[in-house]
Amino acid sequence: MAFTIAAIIAGLVLVGWIGLQVRPRPLPPIADTAGTVETVALPEELPAPVARFYRLIYGEEVPVITSAVYGGRATLRPVAAFPAFPSRFRFTHDAGRGYRHYLEITWAGIPLIKGNEHFLEGKGRLDLGPIGISEGPEVDQAANLGLWAESVWLPALWVTHPRVRWEAVDEVTAILVVPFGEAEERMVMRFDAQSGMLTYLEAMRYREADDPGKILWICEALDWTEVDGTTIPQIGRITWFDQGKPWTTFEVEEIVYNVDVTDYIRQRGP
Repeated sequence: MAFTIAAIIAGLVLVGWIGLQVRPRPLPPIADTAGTVETVALPEELPAPVARFYRLIYGEEVPVITSAVYGGRATLRPVAAFPAFPSRFRFTHDAGRGYRHYLEITWAGIPLIKGNEHFLEGKGRLDLGPIGISEGPEVDQAANLGLWAESVWLPALWVTHPRVRWEAVDEVTAILVVPFGEAEERMVMRFDAQSGMLTYLEAMRYREADDPGKILWICEALDWTEVDGTTIPQIGRITWFDQGKPWTTFEVEEIVYNVDVTDYIRQRGP
């Protein structure tokens, strides 16, 4: 009897593990095509590693990005103690103003949890179905930092937005200062000494609505390559310092810029 129960448990564990190895199919392709993208001159007097980075990806002219819709597949831990689940996602940005996240956490390619997250008018709301809804000032702070960190996939915004500025630190580090309502937040930006590409974004961020304090939040920008004609990090990986292992890894497979997201950003679903 004990052997039978152990065999059943082992079988269930094996089936569960196999399901976690199955990548979901991508979401349907983004329906819109890129809008007109104008360019402006790269600002002068940027910190040295920042200027080098922008010249590598854009040259002396940077695009003016007003919106972005991008997506792909990911792995994500809905709860810290859980294994990483295969997922798929689509993020919509009203550049520097707000966003909408849609994601599906899957097993064996089947959606288990559908998440809808919005950051609009300075207020964040995360709805992860059976896991629950999160709102409040801590969520707002976290969502605002998410807005600016995710702009790594539209990095021109960091030099074209009127309330964003850079502060020099050393030859491979700079501080990105971004708005948070009427206040400001700071992110440490680290660049690779050899390639000149951005590799890490770090900030102090709330993780949960009831957190007593902020936690070091580490974002990695990996595999800078051309996706749909634009040089971006194809892989983004996020780790909470106290957990010591990635919470999620995003692989961007498609991206379009400067589409009208006025209505789409307030919707739910893909």
